[in-house]
Amino acid sequence: MTETLVDVPGASLCAETFGDPADPTILLIGGIGGPMDWWHEDFCQALADGGPPGSTTESQPSSTTDGPTGRYVIRYDHRDTGRSRTDPPGAPSYTGDDLALDPVRLLDALGIGRAHLAGVSMGGGIAQQTAIEHPHRVASLTLMSTSPVVRDPGGPDLPGPTPEAAAQFHSPPPDPDWSDPDDVVRSIVAAERAFAGPGYDETDTLATARRIVRRSIDPAAAANHFLVGSSPVHGTLADVSVPTLVLHGDADPLFPPEHGAALAAAIDGARLVLLPGVGHQYPPRAAWAVVVPEMLAISAPA
Repeated sequence: MTETLVDVPGASLCAETFGDPADPTILLIGGIGGPMDWWHEDFCQALADGGPPGSTTESQPSSTTDGPTGRYVIRYDHRDTGRSRTDPPGAPSYTGDDLALDPVRLLDALGIGRAHLAGVSMGGGIAQQTAIEHPHRVASLTLMSTSPVVRDPGGPDLPGPTPEAAAQFHSPPPDPDWSDPDDVVRSIVAAERAFAGPGYDETDTLATARRIVRRSIDPAAAANHFLVGSSPVHGTLADVSVPTLVLHGDADPLFPPEHGAALAAAIDGARLVLLPGVGHQYPPRAAWAVVVPEMLAISAPA
């Protein structure tokens, strides 16, 4: 693993790489307010190694055995998260357009022309937008726990969040005491619990929350993501022409599975894989045996 600060227009982004730069690149794009830590180190290493811990190539889709077995994996802290450029809480100096452009800017700074993009929630929307507006930079898409970034006006209505998930936005819990790291950790764990599926791993989440608080310049600044506006996407999902995998939890309370189905239907040739017991969350450890081989297959050289 190599962690570094990468200068892009208006910010320094903290990024970490796994694996051999000669292998195909997978760029992981996090959700709103999400630092890189949510892409678990072991998950990134499994992609870099070419399979989940303890797996064999016989257990993976056949396309992962053609060409390189591993991947060059990049995860990064969004602006205002982790060790990336951080503004005061409530006063972001950037826009949502900057968050959407940062993956391409990061690839530019690292000297990478084209990458396989994998995004969760907001990161899935950013990945879709990048494939529409910068198609020459995208080799494939893996879209997780997300919804179509551009809706077909004639398409079906999609269900809203469950009442419990909606309450997190309409009647959010009070902010933690930002001066108390333990209180901040408890707040992060509770927020994740509200959106996770029945297989929620509190022990793993607690360890990640502690790492986030320890690494972050100012954990409170992550809420700045909710304050920034962005421009409309210039194009439609019909413009996406790269291999696309849609991974969606069948217990997602924010974007019910119909969102994943609509997304797969809107992109020519996209494939939908439902993850049993998974909610609106980064791939939990219990799902890696499915998620990692699927991501290796979609990112395998043609």
